[in-house]
Amino acid sequence: MNPHPHPLPQPRLGPHPEYPRHRAGNRPPHTPLRPMWACRACGQPWPCAEARLLLKAEFATRPPSLSIYLAGLFYEAMHDLYHLNPHDGPGPRELFDRFVAWGPYRRSVGQPGE
Repeated sequence: MNPHPHPLPQPRLGPHPEYPRHRAGNRPPHTPLRPMWACRACGQPWPCAEARLLLKAEFATRPPSLSIYLAGLFYEAMHDLYHLNPHDGPGPRELFDRFVAWGPYRRSVGQPGE
């Protein structure tokens, strides 16, 4: 008999969440634990505040790369989190705000084209 009647879904082989690479001592990095998308270091929803700061610093000279990285992980998170909880998990807008909207290419709401 399976001790876990509802095992967690296996994450897909999308972009590997390996950033930010900074580590403090022997603590785990502020990278996501899939498929829950919680921070390995602090347990907050990823990207946590520390991960956002570290990502901005790590990609400071490559903002387009940060946007592409975040967009790829946003897509993977939507897939994982929907399969974990299809009925009342986070919605697309909430996940967009969490993963992409804080990044380097954001616009103010109601001011398209600026």
